[in-house]
Amino acid sequence: MRTKPHMLTSRQKRHNRVRARAIGTPERPRLNVFRSLNHIYAQVIDDTEGRTLVAASTLDTSVADSAKIEQAKAVGKLVAERAKAAGLNKVVFDRGGYLYHGRIKALAEGAREGGLDF
Repeated sequence: MRTKPHMLTSRQKRHNRVRARAIGTPERPRLNVFRSLNHIYAQVIDDTEGRTLVAASTLDTSVADSAKIEQAKAVGKLVAERAKAAGLNKVVFDRGGYLYHGRIKALAEGAREGGLDF
């Protein structure tokens, strides 16, 4: 969802800058992260087809109730596990305009521990 430049939030501006460089291909899809107040979502996207290949979030029942950073790390491991099952090993990390800190960093570390290369 791209809106008019004068209507963008700071996060949307950062996300546009990140997206200018992070493009998902079939060989190396994009691992996109969205963080809301209570949940965190991750999806692996092939931008050439505009298709989500794999997704995981804190709404999945397999992610236990715990601290938000621990939940983010579990989501990272879960999305990595699902990506490996789909035959994906390498991805491009798209932090979604968020700072690489806290829950975003925990998700990235969890995905790396799960076997994704980025």
